[in-house]
Formats: sequence, structure tokens, C-alpha cells
Amino acid sequence: MAHTDARSRQQEKSSPPIAPFGEFATLGSKRVEDYVNAQTEFMKMFEGMNRRWADRVQSEANLASDFVAKVIAARSIPDALTACQEWTSQHFELMAEDGKRVLADTQKAMEAGGRFVSTGWPTPGRGT
Repeated sequence: MAHTDARSRQQEKSSPPIAPFGEFATLGSKRVEDYVNAQTEFMKMFEGMNRRWADRVQSEANLASDFVAKVIAARSIPDALTACQEWTSQHFELMAEDGKRVLADTQKAMEAGGRFVSTGWPTPGRGT
């Protein structure tokens, strides 16, 4: 019997105290709040990206429409070539802006993802 009492006393000393239920609820609600905030941030970010890309598609359509109108209105081959050169120049400018936009959007997404992971939300491989 003395052996069992010693063992139970040893377990009492080594086991961590159990936190009250309220602390667990607070921790859980904080995690859920962090998750909801991160999701809200992601949604706003992606809505902004979507809006900018929709505007970009519209500008591409306007550029193409202007190009067709200029080619139709051309009275000579040099006029048609000038329209082609203008369209090519403007198209390359838009492509350069697209590249910058992709980099900026990717950076924003990576930063938001980093903030989300750094809040301590369980991720595969971290053992939580």
C-alpha cells in the first residue's frame, strides 16, 4: 500500500495543474477570432485583386476596340502600321504593369499567409 501512495504522490507532483474551463474557452475563442480575422483579411485582399484584374481585362478590351477602329479607319498601309505600332507599344506597357501587379499581389498574399501562420494556428508538421 505504501508503494501505491508513493506513486500517487509522485504523479500529483509531476502532473501539470488543470486549467479552469474558462481559460480553455477563452483560448478557443481567441483562436477562432484569429481565424475569422485572417479569413476576412484574405477575402478583402482577394476581392481587391479580383477588382484590379477585372479592370485590367476591361482596359485590354478597350485597347483592342481602339486598335480595330484605327485599323478600319486607316486610309493607307503606313496608317495601319502606325496603328499596329501604337497597339503593340500600349500592349507591352500593360504587360509590364501586369508583371508588377502579379508580384505585388503575390507579396501581399504571402505576407497575409505569414501573419496567419504566425498567430499560432495549428499547421501540419508542427505537432499541434
